[in-house]
Amino acid sequence: MTRIDVKSMTTEELVNRFVLIAFDQDAAIRHDDNATYNRLFEQMETIKDELRSRPGDQRHALVRLFEHPNIQVRLKSAIATLALVPDAARHVLQGIADSRGYPQAGDAGMTLNALDRGIFEPT
Repeated sequence: MTRIDVKSMTTEELVNRFVLIAFDQDAAIRHDDNATYNRLFEQMETIKDELRSRPGDQRHALVRLFEHPNIQVRLKSAIATLALVPDAARHVLQGIADSRGYPQAGDAGMTLNALDRGIFEPT
């Protein structure tokens, strides 16, 4: 993906971009392509930051992705919304951890552990 002007995108366009980035992350994980994953991680952070900066914290638009068929989309949307809807996001993370759909199940379990130990505070 090329650099995008997130300020000019609608919330819906940002959510769609979030999903595409998560798909690409999933592929990068499966191909052990850490460089691509890291680049995509930064792009996703840019999307999340833009959504957070909009009136009413538009990360709320990511909640509908909790039911997405792709495990990476569910994982990333749950993590992105932990500060907004902690109980619902934790429920999604627990479901992913319990699914044993690795490597995302491991990420979900580690995130829950970090939350429980107080070493990760969602913002």
